[in-house]
Parts: sequence; C-alpha cells; structure tokens
Amino acid sequence: MALLVNRVDKRILKERLLAESVKRNTVSFYRYVNIPNPKELRDELFKAWSGFNCFGRIYLAQEGINAQMSVPESTWGDFVAHLYSLPYFKDVPFKHAVDGNGKSFYKLIVKVRDKIVADGISDPDFDPSNTGTYLNAKQFNEAIENEETIVIDMRNHYESEVGRFDRAFCPDADTFREELPLVIDHLKGMEDKKIVMYCTGGIRCEKASAYFKHKGFKDVNHLQGGIIQYAKEVKDQQLDSKFRGMNFVFDERVGERVTDDVLSKCHQCGKPCDKHVNCKNDDCHLLFIQCDACAEKMKGCCTPECVRISELPVEEQRALRKGRVKNGPECLSVYKSRLRPNLAEILKNNLPLK
Repeated sequence: MALLVNRVDKRILKERLLAESVKRNTVSFYRYVNIPNPKELRDELFKAWSGFNCFGRIYLAQEGINAQMSVPESTWGDFVAHLYSLPYFKDVPFKHAVDGNGKSFYKLIVKVRDKIVADGISDPDFDPSNTGTYLNAKQFNEAIENEETIVIDMRNHYESEVGRFDRAFCPDADTFREELPLVIDHLKGMEDKKIVMYCTGGIRCEKASAYFKHKGFKDVNHLQGGIIQYAKEVKDQQLDSKFRGMNFVFDERVGERVTDDVLSKCHQCGKPCDKHVNCKNDDCHLLFIQCDACAEKMKGCCTPECVRISELPVEEQRALRKGRVKNGPECLSVYKSRLRPNLAEILKNNLPLK
C-alpha cells in the first residue's frame, strides 16, 4: 500500500527544494462542486500527484476543492490530464503565479475539511451558488474609478497591510469567518450601492458575493481570479495597476510583488518594508514584517526571548514545548496577526543584543 503522507523532516525537504534543478509552475485553482466522498478522492489525488512529483497544499470538502500547487514543467501535461479526467474538476481554470518562482512548496499535503473556506455560515437558506457578477481586470479598474463604488478587501489584516486596492475597506480581522460579519456591519445602509470585492485568488469572494446577495445587497461584483489573475491581466494587457504593493500568498514565497510601492513598515524598527517572515523560534512562529537589518540583528526572531530560545540546543527547545497545548496560555505562539505585541516597544526596553 502506498504511503499517503510525507514523513520526511521539513528541513530536509526544504534543502532538497533549494537544491533541485527542476523547473516548476506555481498555480492555484478552486471549484465549488459537490463531492460525495472527499476522503476517497483525497487518497486518489495524493497517490497520483505524488507520482507527478507535485508539491502543494490542497483542501477537499463535500463543497469542493481549494488548491495551491507547485507542479514540475515536465509532468504538467500529465497533471492537467489527470485533473481534467475527474468530472468534478474538468476544465477548472488555473491561476499562474506572476513571479515565475516555482519554489513555493516543499511537499504535498492533501487534507479533507468540513469546508474549503471556513465561513461560520449556518443559515440553511444560504445558496453559495448564487454568486455576484465577475469582473476582469479592465472592468474592475473601471468600476473602482467611480467614487460611488464601494471597494471591499475580503482578505485578512496581515494580507492587506502589505498590498491593497485604492480606497478599499480592509477589515481588521484574522480569518474569513471574522470578516463576513464585520463587512456586513460596515455596509449597513449601502444595500443599493455598487459593491466590488477582491481577494487573493477569488475563492473567498465567490462565497462572500453570494452571502452579500443573500443579505440583501443588490449590485454585488467580485474580481475574477482575484489579485493573482488581476496582476497577470494587468501585465499582459498593459493596464494601469490599481492594486499597490505586495500580494500576500500562502506558501514559502509569502508574497508576490505586483508594484514597487511599499505600503507597510518593519514591525521592529519602523523602516519601510513589506517582507513577512515567521519567527525562527519554533515555539512562536509569529508572522510579522521584518527588514533585512532587523533580521540580521534579531537572528530572524521577533523578540529577545525568542532569540534566546532559538539558540538553545534542539533537545532543550523540545523540552520547553513538551506538554504544552498548541495556542494555550503557556505557548508563545498565541499572538494573532492584528493583536501582535508591540515589537518595537519590546526591543526598546531590552538591552541590545551582543
């Protein structure tokens, strides 16, 4: 029986990825479709795509698929042929990364979830297939040039921090589940206004647009293919990019640059920077923005305490973590992106690192 998970240490896998000469395509795709037995399909996909040397993060649920993947150019044809041979995914459109860097994932993960996008919606009358109107890049630009149009960013706070469209309302939220009620509350009284929304690849807006229509909004529109497709169309059609800065992506690259605008600052020194990193302390992994100078000074960590822990022998680090509940009160990795500690203040009140 084939092994249906990857048990190799992630450090080894990342080293292999950096060393390989294989050219890869970084793509994403999704589809809302009824899948009666996602667990059975999950095993089939894992076996087939492992054989094509694919990496990525794929979520399956009875409501469909959400996938971000790195596929070798040499097996791209086989991968597409296999995907399209499945009736659920025939002719599903791909969104290709704009930076062309295939080193986005280092292993293949296929998981079954209750939903491909956790939304917190329990209304039995909600119809997710009744989506809003799709807008391509040109149409989206034209729509937001009208100051009467309401522009909504359906991404998390840490995503919009480094890149966003002009005039967009950016919810102060960490999850899609949190965003929906925040946006609905923000839009009270605007049910007759033209609403345009966007997200990374389109999947969150697909569901959000249907939910807004369900809540009584009349003119609901969303960016087809999200920022990823928008950036490609802007480049191919030589359009003016209304999106500024970095497009946050959920893989090893963390972000794709769309324009040279830097909208955010290093969370430690305050200098212009839009580079997201995870704290090097394995007991923290806080996602924050860190410039190269602070990364060198802080050794890739967010606080002096994390520097101290990260420099301990691996056995001591593991002993510190032993028995802790993930995201529990004694774990350092409890900070939400919008509730992160004031890193600049923490550094200010500690002695400089030697």
